[in-house]
Amino acid sequence: MRDVLVLGGSGIDTTVYVPGLPLPYKDTYHVPPVIDRIGNTGAGVALGCRALGLDVAFADLVGDDPQGGLVRHALRGVDCFWGTAAAGTPRSVLLVGPDGRRTSLHDPKGTPGERLPRDLYAGVRARHVHVSIVDFCRDVFDDLDGAQVSTDLHDWNGRDDYHKDFAHRADLVFLSATALDDPAAVMRGILDDGRAHTVVCTRGADGCLVLTRDAPLRAFPAAPLPGPVADSNGAGDAFVSGFLYGTLKGLPVEERVRLGAIAGAHACTSPGTHEAPITEAELLTRAA
Repeated sequence: MRDVLVLGGSGIDTTVYVPGLPLPYKDTYHVPPVIDRIGNTGAGVALGCRALGLDVAFADLVGDDPQGGLVRHALRGVDCFWGTAAAGTPRSVLLVGPDGRRTSLHDPKGTPGERLPRDLYAGVRARHVHVSIVDFCRDVFDDLDGAQVSTDLHDWNGRDDYHKDFAHRADLVFLSATALDDPAAVMRGILDDGRAHTVVCTRGADGCLVLTRDAPLRAFPAAPLPGPVADSNGAGDAFVSGFLYGTLKGLPVEERVRLGAIAGAHACTSPGTHEAPITEAELLTRAA
């Protein structure tokens, strides 16, 4: 049995390091080398969990295009099950400022009615399944009985219907406070309206909030940064990977949060973190 099965969420990030955000209009900016890297949250969680020593499988749709080839190559060390995305491989252009903040221009390459084929994942037994919020994964939950399921809603505003299937059908829900006026109310709504037992809301440098069915809302600090911020892209995926590692090791929530925070802090100081996530040895050393 695998430790983690990740469904959906790979693509290519084109990273452009810019002199500031927001970027004022100008006809031309001369920038450092523009880099194409593996991106998107599913790939980040799969690679992060693998680096932490977990047995990981991954199923997704990518295009029959050069970007799909880059994705397959970057995930060659993970046991992957691929289908073909009709519209091609998802892409993002990331504008990253000197302070590590980023703006993402995301092209999901969605095709209405497309679904992740059941035969790509139904035969994979896993202790935990992480479902990315790509539309073609919306119907996978009926096939996941018996497994603990997590999802990451990212910068959901707490209202858009697109996210609700994922929010209400996962046992463990991650989201960001970026677009929330009242994170506590949204977290409580996820518990009230769905099956989740734990909701984790990340707040960047302010740490995170955790709400469970058996405890009140708790706030936890961020981990100290091990160096200067280079690129915040992928920090949320690293946090999820560290938290899942602690979950699968049977650790209490406080320790899961601490491991997630350490992994997220590492990601902020490591450009291209999806290709070089924190290892299990590094995580445990920093947590000691």
